[in-house]
Amino acid sequence: MKGTIFMHSNNIEEILNHRKNMHLKLVVQGILIGLITGLVIVLNRILITKFFSVFEDFYRNSRDNIYETIIVFITVSFFGLITGYMVKRESMISGSGIPQVKGRVINKISVNWFKILIYKFLGGLISLSVGLSVGREGPSVQMGASIGEGLANKFVEKLHAKEEFLITAGASAGLAAAFNSPLAGIIFALEEVHRTFSPLVLLPAMSASLTADFISKNFLGMESALDFNVLTPLPLHLYWLLVVLGIVTGVFGVIFCKGIYLFQNLYGKFKSIPIQFKVMFPFMVTAIAGIISPILLGGGHEIIVHLAAANNSISQLLILYIIKFLLLLICFGSGVPGGIFLPMLLLGALLGKIFGDISVNYLGINSIYVLNFITLAMAGYFVAVVKAPITGIILIMEMTGSFSNLLSLAVVVIIAYLTSDILRNEPIYEKLLERFLNNVGVANHLDKHDKTFMEFVIEMDSTVEDKLIKDIPWPKDCLLVAIKRGDSEIIPRGNVKLIAGDYIIVLVDDHKTSEIYEQITAITLAD
Repeated sequence: MKGTIFMHSNNIEEILNHRKNMHLKLVVQGILIGLITGLVIVLNRILITKFFSVFEDFYRNSRDNIYETIIVFITVSFFGLITGYMVKRESMISGSGIPQVKGRVINKISVNWFKILIYKFLGGLISLSVGLSVGREGPSVQMGASIGEGLANKFVEKLHAKEEFLITAGASAGLAAAFNSPLAGIIFALEEVHRTFSPLVLLPAMSASLTADFISKNFLGMESALDFNVLTPLPLHLYWLLVVLGIVTGVFGVIFCKGIYLFQNLYGKFKSIPIQFKVMFPFMVTAIAGIISPILLGGGHEIIVHLAAANNSISQLLILYIIKFLLLLICFGSGVPGGIFLPMLLLGALLGKIFGDISVNYLGINSIYVLNFITLAMAGYFVAVVKAPITGIILIMEMTGSFSNLLSLAVVVIIAYLTSDILRNEPIYEKLLERFLNNVGVANHLDKHDKTFMEFVIEMDSTVEDKLIKDIPWPKDCLLVAIKRGDSEIIPRGNVKLIAGDYIIVLVDDHKTSEIYEQITAITLAD
């Protein structure tokens, strides 16, 4: 095989035999990861709920007393400073954490999983309890991924599935427990974090996600995250409105991404200001918002729940959208431990409410469909920003507890995705990872000499489709050990032809995974 490391056939047979029970082991390990992640995320959610109520009353009671107002600012600033010091000590906990997880999966980032778990738990707890306009879902994903890596260090044996599979499983469990959305957790981990639907990734991710969701529901109840009433399906003759809504959410999703990058750049210009003071700033802004109007606090879950029945004017909704958008930019741009998932869904919901009210007031649409527009806009906005359409559809269906709007969801999602694509918007987590790597650099793993498996699917119209293995310019530092075709596993000899749908299994050195991933992806993905 040209350009490839050769090994004796007996060694290859040994490696393949070593993998026979891998699926079962991955399922068991996934269940354990889901169990631990579920308990950690449940504890995190319970504490956030309790402390958020305390701070909410704290803000409300200080409104008419200057001395209590001063105490609020001192207290909140103190917590902001503590959080800032944690970010300074461990930069990996800044932001949502999802870009860092993606970077770790492709081996471009080296992390201390235990330190991240502790600091992210505490930093996220403080940020969300105080009421910063960030979400708990990104931190939950990172905490789950850290748990996955921690357990991987105990479980992984030589030539077995490596940390990346269990890290992805942990990320899946984290999102499942945060949103009570096991399917969305699975799909998000595969579609966005790992970017492959390989069985080696799917099995532990599914096991972990379902287990974490089971734990979450046992402690927090069976209700959906938003618990909307049953939605009335939108009539087909109104589907032209969905095209308009998809375009609107697509455009505003692009603006959302530009705003995130702009505020990160603005904070980056103040290089002389220590990071702990940059992080403290949004805490002080949040204190002002909490004193003026407690509804402005948090990621926006309560606003979404009550949005359908709200009687706010369109202008009031626009003002609320702008304020929450700015609060998110101020908070997230500073690097506080918090995500953009829920705030992003809130902004989408507000757009949907505005769109629905305009449709009712000026087009004579029945008001019962306003809730539909809110739900659909959340999906469109999410997909325009994240560029993960399957996750967007499943997430919204699970969060709302309604599966009757699959067709309308798909229409809005496709249009929003295409709009975002036409405007040349990159997936936000990909872009955030790129920006993060530019700041911290790529990890050096040259001191590691272990081997790991990587799986790639041969896509239709890819460079290697219908080519013999011996005719393919493989990267020099990898070994093709097996081809999965349906239920059979083929030893890769030079005269074997690769066809669309094949899974190729490659053995590489740990420190070469990032490089090999990019090289093989370039030839296996569709042109």
